[in-house]
Amino acid sequence: MDYQQILQDLDNKIYYPIYLLSGEEPYYIDKIADKIADCVLTNDEKSFNQSIVYGKDTDVATVAQLAKRFPMMSSYQVVIVKEAQDLKRIEDLHFYAENPLKSTILVLCYKYKKFPGTTSLAKLVKKIGVTFEAAPLKEWEVGKWVKAYVKEQAYQIDDDTAALLAEFLGNSMHKLENEIQKLMILLPKGSAITRKDIERNIGISNEYNNLELTKAFGDKNVLKVQRILQSYAANPKANPMPVTIAALFGYFRKLLLLYFLPSKTNEAIAEALKISPNNFVIQQYLNAQKRYSATKLVEIIALLRQYDMMSKGVDVGTTSQGDLMRELAFKILH
Repeated sequence: MDYQQILQDLDNKIYYPIYLLSGEEPYYIDKIADKIADCVLTNDEKSFNQSIVYGKDTDVATVAQLAKRFPMMSSYQVVIVKEAQDLKRIEDLHFYAENPLKSTILVLCYKYKKFPGTTSLAKLVKKIGVTFEAAPLKEWEVGKWVKAYVKEQAYQIDDDTAALLAEFLGNSMHKLENEIQKLMILLPKGSAITRKDIERNIGISNEYNNLELTKAFGDKNVLKVQRILQSYAANPKANPMPVTIAALFGYFRKLLLLYFLPSKTNEAIAEALKISPNNFVIQQYLNAQKRYSATKLVEIIALLRQYDMMSKGVDVGTTSQGDLMRELAFKILH
């Protein structure tokens, strides 16, 4: 069952005896568990009928015992096991799942990895309850998620600013939500979140980040590339070379893919490159492609692979990462 369907069922008071929530991205797992904790029982009912335990602090026998209790002055009782990945012998809960109490809603929050689908517990829950896998956002999905989340909160953000947040904060949805919420506290309801807001309140440099670096390479703006790399060299811990190379690899790979697309419509480009279908964003890639031949792009990708290994200590000698990046930039731009 998908995330939206689970929330819709909860809103419609359609409950299942067991929810097995697992996956690498804890954000949706927490959201579903919080929704169940908030909406199933009234505040008065929660005192006697809601139990929240943690996997490392409990055991299967205790969880099963809690689940087998009958509710007091309520139609349901809720048992939530947080950090269920730390619950030893969790698969033994299949004995409870064989005959679960209809008045109990048992929620297992199994984070940071997928629960093995071949176990007896997973198979039983799939038949009688809800299994949900929370996958992390892919790189090209982060900006889109940011835009959708900001819109849902009745604010605005453009593609470029959403991409800046995605590039700086990564794909951790909890981290993205926390930083966006900080901005919303400071800004009037319904206003637009701008790059200046982000620079001022989150600490992202408007000029010195990997998004601006890839654009500078795309424009073949030698001065800006060198200025950004000089800033990186002054603070290598905040700008690790492997992360920068990964960003450049993704960018130049997209430019190379452009050469082989049978269709150059905005829709086809956005789909193939996994980028926003925004005209301005697509035009940036098309303009950058014109500055690099396909042969040069193949050479650049080979260089990036080579310098990625060097950034990890292979055949590098005593050369600093700052000097390696400047050397790599020269080879890319000339």
